[in-house]
Amino acid sequence: MPFKAVFFDFMGTCLDWHSSVLSVFPSTIRPDEASSLALQWRQQYFNLNAARVKANQPVEPFDTTLARALDHVLGDAFSRLASHFDTEVRNKAVRAFHNQKAWPDVAPALKALRSAGLETFVHANGSTRLQLDIVASSSLNPEFDMLFSSELLGLYMPAPEAYHKVLELINAQPHEVVKVAAHAWDLRGAKEVGIKTVYVRRWTDDVEEDMDALREEFDGFLDGMEGLPSEIERLNVARH
Repeated sequence: MPFKAVFFDFMGTCLDWHSSVLSVFPSTIRPDEASSLALQWRQQYFNLNAARVKANQPVEPFDTTLARALDHVLGDAFSRLASHFDTEVRNKAVRAFHNQKAWPDVAPALKALRSAGLETFVHANGSTRLQLDIVASSSLNPEFDMLFSSELLGLYMPAPEAYHKVLELINAQPHEVVKVAAHAWDLRGAKEVGIKTVYVRRWTDDVEEDMDALREEFDGFLDGMEGLPSEIERLNVARH
């Protein structure tokens, strides 16, 4: 049987979170430093989530984890910039994650997949409120059948249960689904449970990964979403 559905990570993969965050950072910070801070802040968010998964801790509200991650980087590697971030600025920076634009190549790819009869779902760590906000700000509302957040599922990826739960909810088997993400840790989790994987490279994400190695690790590797419909069709043909 052909694939039934495609699961998408959201921020980074589909959305340009970096521009939203930089737009609210204090203008007193040099652009290169602001960019580095944003990238490390995002990475620290991932690190905190990974620690919670490892410790088998419950899902924490997205904004809470994000605020803790910002406090961490401003108290450590970017302590020189901490004076620019009072409580109001920190809160504004966290809220910026709720207002993101889609990468230009995303909507056309999603429309093509849906035209081909595939169901498309957001499957990403974060909160339901966050996903509702950014699916609206990105104008991607019509392109997804459902938004699955870690808060809604009660599970973080890459825990195997997080993938099994969504498969159960949409009544699909692992071999009927493709996961698309700009995060290797997410795709590794999907691969573990038998889901096909397509890595989409975004310069804003996986700043600590070796891209050359990732090209060989997953079922597909793309430098953008322009070729995603063709890549999924290739994977579908290869299964038969």
